Amino acid sequence: MQQNKYIKLFAVAATIGMLFILLGGALVTKTDSGMGCGRHWPGCNGQLIPDVITAEVLIEFSHRLVTGAVSILILILAIWAWRKFGHVRETKFLAVTSVFFLVLQALIGAAQVLWGQGDFILALHFGISLISFASVLLLTLLIFEVDRKFETEKLRIGRKLKFHTIGVVLYSYIVIYTGALVRHTNSSLICSDWPLCRNDSFALPSNMYEWVQMGHRAAAGLIVIWIGIIMWHAIKHYKNQRVIYWGWIIAFTIVMMQATTGMLAVLTQLNLAVALLHSLFITLLFGLLCYMVLLVSRSYGKS
Repeated sequence: MQQNKYIKLFAVAATIGMLFILLGGALVTKTDSGMGCGRHWPGCNGQLIPDVITAEVLIEFSHRLVTGAVSILILILAIWAWRKFGHVRETKFLAVTSVFFLVLQALIGAAQVLWGQGDFILALHFGISLISFASVLLLTLLIFEVDRKFETEKLRIGRKLKFHTIGVVLYSYIVIYTGALVRHTNSSLICSDWPLCRNDSFALPSNMYEWVQMGHRAAAGLIVIWIGIIMWHAIKHYKNQRVIYWGWIIAFTIVMMQATTGMLAVLTQLNLAVALLHSLFITLLFGLLCYMVLLVSRSYGKS
């Protein structure tokens, strides 16, 4: 409806902005620009606006500016959606979740700048940001559903698909965490070949860095297979429910692109564009998987 036009546009802007935060954070990590502003936060190198601009300063400071601006957008969206669509079951939960995890990821980022964090803690940063992105994305979809339901109120999801949907979303977080751990432990190029660490010899990893790299590859391979199985199940049994049928086809397409860019990241020696595409695809995949969980939550009690 016309009266919902502005909040829809605002929600789309907030979702795109959250995507920029995630990709900006990935860019900071992949270019080693995390200390571009030194041990200063929210200022940069002891100044509110730095007067000496290097590539690292530009990347880190720009990321902070984008995060600050988008945070305001998301806070406004959460309040606006709460007041306008609070009667929709999921709205209040998603509004709170989007703001809470956005603040949490910002605090972890600030703590890293001010005091430093261990690699295993830093690996949580991307995953926490993903939860905030998914919450904003789902909130945006709810706002659009107010006028057009996408037939989601008629869904009938069986127990098998419910189990696999919830299971693969929980498992995807393990894949995301291990991927972030690869970056933060500098294990990205410890294995020069693909799919094995060294294709001329079949052997177990010999150190922690190889275990981190190969552990992530194994976890990523499993999620590709798992989503492929779910897609096949959806194609066979849910042809008459388009959002399920096409949702899992799209999910499998994205996870294949995710796996392909992961392979190319190794073979191209961490080409920056490929590495950012890798982060983009896992972000889109996680958002879509969370939407499938939302659909499952609506179908409880149905056959």
